[in-house]
Amino acid sequence: MNLVFHTGVGNVLDLERNRRTLRLVPLMCCVLCLTFSRAAQAQNGDGSVLPFPPTQMNQSVAKPRLQDSTMKWPQDPQRLPADSPNILIVLIDDVGFGISETFGGEVHTPTMTKLANEGIRYNAFHTTSICSPTRASLLTGRNHTRVGTGTIAERAIAFDGYTGVIPKTAATIAEVLKNYGYHTSAFGKWHNTPATETTAIGPKDRWPNGYGFEHFYGFLAGETSQYEPRLVENYDAVEPPHDDPTYHLTQDMVQKSLAWIDEHQAYAPDKPFLMYWAPGAVHGPHHIFPEWADKYKGKFDDGWDAYRERVHKRQLEMGIIPPGTQLTPRPETMQAWADIPPDQLAFQRRGMELFAGFAEHTDAQVGKLITGLEERGLRENTLIIFIYGDNGSSSEGQQGSISELLAQNNIPNTVEQQLAALETLGGLEVLGSSKTDNMYHAGWAWAGSTPFQATKLVASHFGGTRNPMIISWPKGIPPDKTIRNQFSHVIDVAPTLYEILGITPPKVVNGQKQIPIDGTSFAYTFTDAQAKPRKNVQFFDNNGSRAIYKDGWIACAFGPFIPWNTPASVPRVAKWDSATDEWELYNVTQDFSQANNLAQSMPEKLAELKKEFLLLANDNKDFPIGAGNWLRLHPEDRITTPYTSWTFNANTRRMPEFTAPGLGRESNTVEIDLDIPKNASGVLYALGGSGGGLTLYMDQGRLVYLYNMLIIEQYTARSAEPIPAGQHKIKVVTDITGPGQSGTVTFFVDKKQVGQVELKRTVPVAFSASESFDVGADLGSTVSLDYFDRRPFEFNGSIQSVKVNLKKR
Repeated sequence: MNLVFHTGVGNVLDLERNRRTLRLVPLMCCVLCLTFSRAAQAQNGDGSVLPFPPTQMNQSVAKPRLQDSTMKWPQDPQRLPADSPNILIVLIDDVGFGISETFGGEVHTPTMTKLANEGIRYNAFHTTSICSPTRASLLTGRNHTRVGTGTIAERAIAFDGYTGVIPKTAATIAEVLKNYGYHTSAFGKWHNTPATETTAIGPKDRWPNGYGFEHFYGFLAGETSQYEPRLVENYDAVEPPHDDPTYHLTQDMVQKSLAWIDEHQAYAPDKPFLMYWAPGAVHGPHHIFPEWADKYKGKFDDGWDAYRERVHKRQLEMGIIPPGTQLTPRPETMQAWADIPPDQLAFQRRGMELFAGFAEHTDAQVGKLITGLEERGLRENTLIIFIYGDNGSSSEGQQGSISELLAQNNIPNTVEQQLAALETLGGLEVLGSSKTDNMYHAGWAWAGSTPFQATKLVASHFGGTRNPMIISWPKGIPPDKTIRNQFSHVIDVAPTLYEILGITPPKVVNGQKQIPIDGTSFAYTFTDAQAKPRKNVQFFDNNGSRAIYKDGWIACAFGPFIPWNTPASVPRVAKWDSATDEWELYNVTQDFSQANNLAQSMPEKLAELKKEFLLLANDNKDFPIGAGNWLRLHPEDRITTPYTSWTFNANTRRMPEFTAPGLGRESNTVEIDLDIPKNASGVLYALGGSGGGLTLYMDQGRLVYLYNMLIIEQYTARSAEPIPAGQHKIKVVTDITGPGQSGTVTFFVDKKQVGQVELKRTVPVAFSASESFDVGADLGSTVSLDYFDRRPFEFNGSIQSVKVNLKKR
């Protein structure tokens, strides 16, 4: 049971105001002092201030002589309801409303269906349309810009709502529940640490452990290879087994999660646990074993337009969407399936087969986790919140990509270039392997958001923000197939948990006064599918696409950014003025898919909501509108370290790209002092991975430089003769004319030029999301496939120092 204290503070304050009179009555003063003490103790013990005060050792009696003393340990107060549930939050990545068969899609999701049959499902649950913001909102119960996360961590800028820092004034559910006695863990993708703070040296107070999770196993960036992930366990970098052909990150997560549960059961079986389980799946790259993708061969041959038609029909038949819900049309800026050239069809079909196989594989791993709970006798009293997507399906694959960072770098390219590069790697068979960072055509992402408009990165329409949610708690919620259609949002999860556990959100945590929670509990829907909605208003914004929901109405504007055509978006952003955007208006109580724009017929209603949006945006630190686009216009303002020179040695490994020297995007000089054995082989230094990067290595005595321009272009040079054994100085001079522009790389051995290569274009922002800079080896996925089978291809000589100097900015 919860302990409830009544302090009588109001009477105490009245007495304090009359303290001069009280001084005349010494006995009353003593009573007053005692009352104040008890009031303060009660206030600290009611959860308004966390941590709770330490339990007093008032059961023991300490006398001068040991034999005269008595010892008794006090019992800690019971702060949670009896038999409080374990809590498992599963957050899948980059999947839309129309993907899973559970919600009418065509990807096999038996685990999701099982949970739905054992619990309840929601068809009007919303996210922020983008990774880091959704996660920050989920964990804190506050709107994304209010907690500094208006965009992803790597694109942080110096506006209050976009710093990439979750403030300590917004405690996470892990921080709060840990204080109440829960053991807490997080597995998988984090993506809420500033990109410049992910190094081995930190600071690490903004890593998962610093936000209340007692154990973390996963990766800090927005994505990683499923075969060679850049893993962290608590505060330390760990390497997966690179020589295990059966390794896959999502499978690894299940094993590590169940191992943590076993430890929990061994050491604290009487305590509940909170587990935040957020795989990198099904975010790009779409890495999956061929046998999973092969299950879907031929199933998508007729393309995304036909897929939407089938899924829309099935959603209506299943009752997933209300009768009469219209299927929204394809955007004019998105390619039709009928327009795909015949010689590209196989490539586009395989992209969707890989995604579907990846999604089914992910569902199977969630199933193994649930089975593990059942085998341990924990399923009955575990509350599972299964959120199918932190945003809609991702269209960042553009027209189909073998290196998805092309889109984030706004680099124009063609499918013909993709296919030509793919042939050099081995053809369609290598898609889904660690040799590519493949993603499907944006048309499949749009199909995955059936019946809605748009995709991930669009906050104005449900294709970016509406995601399936299932809640299953056998002991606490009876199964019910009636779909919950009350409007809810990811910020509502935290207050829902607090209501279930009888927790009043704290006012102070670790000395930090807390900002108010924005969410509204949806616990009222657990046993009443027809309950009247309690959430009246919600605001959305991402990259200038924005919306306000209020009492069944949505007013929205698409903004300047087109996720499925990022190169074309840059000039649009440059000319954009948020004040002149065209707004749309929808009555979503009658128009589930935002198909009927009422802006022309109801201008007064639209004006009312637009005005309220600005008030909400201002209150939530959302200004300037569209701040997420800043770096598209000003790439030079990206977050970076202040350093322009470094000295490394052979122990420098796993330096994240966002903190490493910009060897591939800025002019620089690298000088290496080393001792070379005869016929030396191995990496001297490498930055990035197979999806893009650069590497300097030796192979049988020859020096080799490779600039992997996101797979589609490879610039390489090799010394004509082997370098003799002995002590040498290697110098690499890189001249780049500007962000993303051409350049020249020249390398010398003992002041003698031995190689040069022209770079036709370079990467303006980053080669990868999670790959690193390494000296003496190439950890993670390999920049060059020449040494793929020899990875991590450690140098067999001795590197004394690697000195890097950037040209003055």
